Amino acid sequence: MTRISRTARRAATLAAAGCGGVSIAVLLAACGTTVQPSSQAGAASSSASSGPASSPPSAPPSTQSGGATAASNQCPASALHVSVNRTRGGAAAGTSYVALDFANISPHSCVLFGFPGVSWVSGNPGSQLGNAASRVTSYPSVNVTLVPGALAHAWLGIADAGNFPASVCHPVTAHLLRVIPPDQYASQYVPFSAQVCAAKITGGSTPLSVMPIRGGAGTAGIVP
Repeated sequence: MTRISRTARRAATLAAAGCGGVSIAVLLAACGTTVQPSSQAGAASSSASSGPASSPPSAPPSTQSGGATAASNQCPASALHVSVNRTRGGAAAGTSYVALDFANISPHSCVLFGFPGVSWVSGNPGSQLGNAASRVTSYPSVNVTLVPGALAHAWLGIADAGNFPASVCHPVTAHLLRVIPPDQYASQYVPFSAQVCAAKITGGSTPLSVMPIRGGAGTAGIVP
């Protein structure tokens, strides 16, 4: 065997190993792997209020950036405390907006990305009332990095139950929201009362909608 042929065989062996996990930029394309860069920029800070407030106090900053998050860095449900910020985001066409605030109560930074799962329930645990919140996808999802003590929020649109025929809506008074943080399974039950549709509405807009998570506490008049 010549020296040239031994060198060629060694190169072929290294290329095969690269497709099995060796991180060599030249081999990535050959192995069908795509590398996507990520970046972080910007900051927002404010605080939630348990009642109406005209000038919320400041809160630790949370950083936002575009792109999907790494699953290992997403905030687990146990790291978060969810509450309703009664600062109103406004109202339109019979729908009012309140903010769901997510506080990082853990000693570690973590990331929220996308939409929480939200629904009205009859109790804790109770059963679901009406439709789960539909996602308002006209706004993009962004990474929101929460340092310990920082806040993020998602605007919740609550349609007036009177917008729907009573025979279709079956209006009742609900007192609890069930909230599931993005990509989690554990629920939190958040006190908040409203007239809601106990029946599911089909063939049109739903009585409950949610926007993607943003950094800081919800600010009056700013939606999302």
